[in-house]
Amino acid sequence: MAYIGRGTGDISNASVLDVITFTNSAGPYNLTQDSAAFVPVSEAALIISVDGVIQSPSTFSINGSTITFTTSMASSQTNDFIIHNGYGLISTPGDGTVSTGKLADSAVTTAKINDGAVTEAKLSTPVPNSALTGSGAITINSSSVALGGSINVQAVLGFPTFTSISPSISTNAQTTFTIVGTNFNDGVQVDFVASTGAIVPADSVTKDSSTQITAVGTLTTDGTYYVRIENTDGLAVRSSSAVLTISDAPAWSTSAGSLGTIAGGFNGTVATVAATGDTIVYSETTNVLTNAAQANCTLNSSTGVITTTNFGGSATSATTYSFTLRATDAQGQTADRAFTLTSSYGATGGGQFN
Repeated sequence: MAYIGRGTGDISNASVLDVITFTNSAGPYNLTQDSAAFVPVSEAALIISVDGVIQSPSTFSINGSTITFTTSMASSQTNDFIIHNGYGLISTPGDGTVSTGKLADSAVTTAKINDGAVTEAKLSTPVPNSALTGSGAITINSSSVALGGSINVQAVLGFPTFTSISPSISTNAQTTFTIVGTNFNDGVQVDFVASTGAIVPADSVTKDSSTQITAVGTLTTDGTYYVRIENTDGLAVRSSSAVLTISDAPAWSTSAGSLGTIAGGFNGTVATVAATGDTIVYSETTNVLTNAAQANCTLNSSTGVITTTNFGGSATSATTYSFTLRATDAQGQTADRAFTLTSSYGATGGGQFN
């Protein structure tokens, strides 16, 4: 079978070129092989003999398929031969032998890359927007996104969102909560996730609309809770912070009703009220106890101690003062209780019995 490939004269480490006829000039002279233009690899690849003397590569230069000598070559001089070394047999480079430095700039073009040859592993993560060019777009869940653009993937895929819960503070008793957000579907579920990681499913959940849920929950452990919402397709959201506080409301220790009878004009401690809870603050919701024109007392908001410098103020006759006090805990929960204080005065004027 005939040989298919490079000419057999070239399958060696040397190629013999046509000799040059000098014309009393330095050149340039054409380099040919069998009268066809020949482009050497470099000056060092040529062995040129003139009048029996091998010429140094420094005495000539190559430009494509031409050679120019550094001095004029007389027509009487004879070019004995020209041999090109290094052409040889070309084989496949070994793995890892072709370095970046061996590739010319822009040498690898689009035409040289097979379709699908660039795998995901070869892509920068993430692919920068600057690498996405053109006027095209991609489609995500029926939403078109321009190349180089951005999109809220959670919104496009229909993830539920959380906005608020009301009330945000409650006791351990079963409570009905209203949750506001978006993308709620039929069969949506609600979990209350304690800061400790404990999960308490809602007792019942009703989808009022795609933006509102009514969830009934019984949280028996005080603490703060995240709200987690999950649709039937598995898409879910959790509040970014613990938005629900569960705490017992304040409880009054002091019985409602009369706190006693105090002499009009008394100066000192009148009574003390107390309630249990987290950091209780006491206040009056009426305007009687602390009104200078009525009971004329002061209520200590931290201790619940009621004092006066002149009980009853300018009053001169016995009076019952009715008022309401409020206990507020650290979570803002309140408890109100009604009390009374009565002033008393001794006999006034004089009389004589016969």
